[in-house]
Amino acid sequence: MTQTLAAENVTLEQLILLYGLELVDSEEFFREWQDDLPELTSLKKQLLDQIKAGYLNLRNHPPLLENTVNTTVLSPLLFIGKFYLSPFHLKLEKCIEIETQDNQIIIKGRIDFLLLKSERNTFQTTSKRKEFLNPG
Repeated sequence: MTQTLAAENVTLEQLILLYGLELVDSEEFFREWQDDLPELTSLKKQLLDQIKAGYLNLRNHPPLLENTVNTTVLSPLLFIGKFYLSPFHLKLEKCIEIETQDNQIIIKGRIDFLLLKSERNTFQTTSKRKEFLNPG
């Protein structure tokens, strides 16, 4: 019998066990997203440094909530990267289902932001739960 779980009740530890997720800390990971990129201007580097410093400051003063991350990190990154402009388009609040390979568990939830470009889909999710936030 298939078990359905609400995404907000699933921990990172459960996802690791169910799907075999692992941290990849390699320069070669998603190489196609790193090659042939335009050089960052000094202005963009300054803006990215400010976003990083702001995030680190916020992380030191919990709680780090979804709206705070969206406002101070995600929106500026999307703007700097010109992801609000064509050929990209943004979809909000998309429902998703993720199944285990044996179809015994289905996790239902939503993606807050879905960024689309042609055939390649890139998405970013946000979480209200601290254990899903990137510690570094």
